Amino acid sequence: MMRHLPGAQGHVGLPDQRVLQAAFDSAGAGIYLTDCAGSIIMVNRQAEALLGRPVAEMLGADAHDLLHRDTDDGLTPHSTCRLMRVLEHGRPARGEESTFLRGDGSLLPVSLSAAPVLEDGQVLGLIVVFTDITERLDLSRRQADQLTMLEDFNARLTLVTEITTVLTQTLDVDEALQRLGRLIVPRLADWAVVDLRIDHDEVERVVVVPPADEAQGPPLPEPPSSLLARVLDRGETVLLGPDDIARKLDTGLAAAQRELFAARGAVSAIITPLRTQRQVLGALTVARTDPDRPFDATDVTLVTDIGRRAGLAVGNARLFGRQREVAEMMQRHLLAPLPQVGHLEMAARYLPAPVGSQVGGDWYDAFLLPDGVPALVIGDVVGHDITAAAEMAQLRSMVRTLAWDRCVSPSLVVNRVDQAMSAVTDVPMATMIFARVEGPEGGPWQLCWSNAGHPPPLLVTPDGHARYLEQGQDLLLGLRLGIESTRRDAVEPMPAGSTLVLYTDGLVESPGSDLATGLARLRAQVAAMAHLPLEDVCDEIVRRILPGTTDDVALLALRLPACGAGA
Repeated sequence: MMRHLPGAQGHVGLPDQRVLQAAFDSAGAGIYLTDCAGSIIMVNRQAEALLGRPVAEMLGADAHDLLHRDTDDGLTPHSTCRLMRVLEHGRPARGEESTFLRGDGSLLPVSLSAAPVLEDGQVLGLIVVFTDITERLDLSRRQADQLTMLEDFNARLTLVTEITTVLTQTLDVDEALQRLGRLIVPRLADWAVVDLRIDHDEVERVVVVPPADEAQGPPLPEPPSSLLARVLDRGETVLLGPDDIARKLDTGLAAAQRELFAARGAVSAIITPLRTQRQVLGALTVARTDPDRPFDATDVTLVTDIGRRAGLAVGNARLFGRQREVAEMMQRHLLAPLPQVGHLEMAARYLPAPVGSQVGGDWYDAFLLPDGVPALVIGDVVGHDITAAAEMAQLRSMVRTLAWDRCVSPSLVVNRVDQAMSAVTDVPMATMIFARVEGPEGGPWQLCWSNAGHPPPLLVTPDGHARYLEQGQDLLLGLRLGIESTRRDAVEPMPAGSTLVLYTDGLVESPGSDLATGLARLRAQVAAMAHLPLEDVCDEIVRRILPGTTDDVALLALRLPACGAGA
């Protein structure tokens, strides 16, 4: 029932005391009433239960001093207390998240409404209606925690996605690991280190992010008792707290790790292996320097996953490196030295693709035919991997054999190659130019060639006039259209001192540019270099044009004597 202070002003003249009491007690919310000075003169039973205070304790007490508190349990100053301002100014007030002090010293979060009790415009007191919002706040906190967890999960997922992307964008181990370190710091850790195993007894520190003045040192011995050795040998992820980091381990690598932790101020660290399915290649160490933000089990799971992804990337890069070495060695053996022809100057270049298997189906060749005429060949088998290189070797050998077997026109050689290719090789399709440089040593000279779907030869005269020889264009090799194709020969006089450039499409095709643009660029570049030595011309072509390509490139250049009978 309603409790009140006997003789209180707020009860004078009420027509039905029992009705008022019943109304207050059945209101479903806590209610208390003060006089104009702020002393409590009425309290209903819900307020008594919510506040955990007996009526006798509350009646007559100053409501502000007894109940009103900040969320940090401090007494709300009179000057900022919204309830006191209701008494002062006579205007209602609301508080969605206010705090009352309970009898046991705990804080009760409440939502309240306060209104002045007025008579003829004079403030006689204050009535406060409040409800417990503990459950609502708990629900809000749970929802906020769930939202934070979701945001954290999304952030971790985003980090893992970005790490996977940067690790697969390059096959250069050092570059991939540097990118990894820059993603981890500072989003996940304050600093990161990557150590790679050189062989069973040595590791090398290859990445320190952020870098120090001496980020890399000589290879460090790997003692079996060190923490890093435990990671490398057993493939275990290790979580280190302040006590673990401070522990004295005087063996070589463990001491180096401890010195690194001390220098960087680490208070929490995770060391995880970089591993493939078959072996551990190194270790990733991440650390935090804030004592209030140590790594936890969730971080261990995340860092372990990052280490696994990084290990696979390092393993793939190393496998690629070994394949590249084998492929490049094979390519060097397949591209024979150019023949020595007294009156002709020749130069050639082969450059592997900057991505992929670093070797491919592009090739050049030059050799003397039985009639003493120099033959020039440039070709491109579909693909740029080891398979394409092997198929190129088959085709190259076939071209040499068929060209040497009979002294016939270039078109007949190409036609025989096309017919034999599908029968005795695995080459699916290819482009090729087969050319003869005809004429006596003193000239005049002419180029006789057949083109099977290959970019046209480029002829540059000594005065810098450059043009593509687009005659003799026929279908590429291996189309197998079911018809008997008759290939054509093309013939072009070659002035003394002129330069002939044969090339593969990687030289004139690049992402973001069309073939016409690439051809125009090559023509302008070679025309401007007509006065340079032939070796310098090849070097400049590679230096100026090649960086934009994504394919392997073969280049074969020939220069005639500056003067002669055909000059």
